[in-house]
Amino acid sequence: MAMRSLSAPNYLRRGLAMQTKSAARNIFYGGSLFFLLIFFGLTAHSHMYIVNTSTNQETLTEAVANGKKIWEDKSCVNCHSILGEGAYYAPELGNVWVRRGGKDDPEGAKTFIKEWMKAQPTGIEGRRQMPQFHLTEKELDDLVEFFKWVNTIDTNGWPPNDAG
Repeated sequence: MAMRSLSAPNYLRRGLAMQTKSAARNIFYGGSLFFLLIFFGLTAHSHMYIVNTSTNQETLTEAVANGKKIWEDKSCVNCHSILGEGAYYAPELGNVWVRRGGKDDPEGAKTFIKEWMKAQPTGIEGRRQMPQFHLTEKELDDLVEFFKWVNTIDTNGWPPNDAG
């Protein structure tokens, strides 16, 4: 059996040199810069998609903004989720407008949501209870407008059903 020469590794005998520290550093910095540019490009693309496509910005009104403020001030997200964000103690409200018939009967849906809010807590034994926030008619209208607007956001088919 022939013994291999231990004088030089195979890659050196074939004419391949080891990478130097400066070459490794250049590959690291070049790769980092490349992926950083890709990251910023994708971030800009996502931002433009949200602003121009998925968010129905043309229909934002003062009432919608006020409804969102009520949503935040009353900490509704502590119990409800909206478009999948928030707590799962109470129903998803991103599609409450559709669930309550807003497509076919907008006035009926508006009335239902407002009356539901006014009737809380229901006092039904063993059922989760929503607190009474004592919202004014204008606040209730604004909150309904916010729910109606949220329903117009392009969520790419999420949630997959209207059950919430």
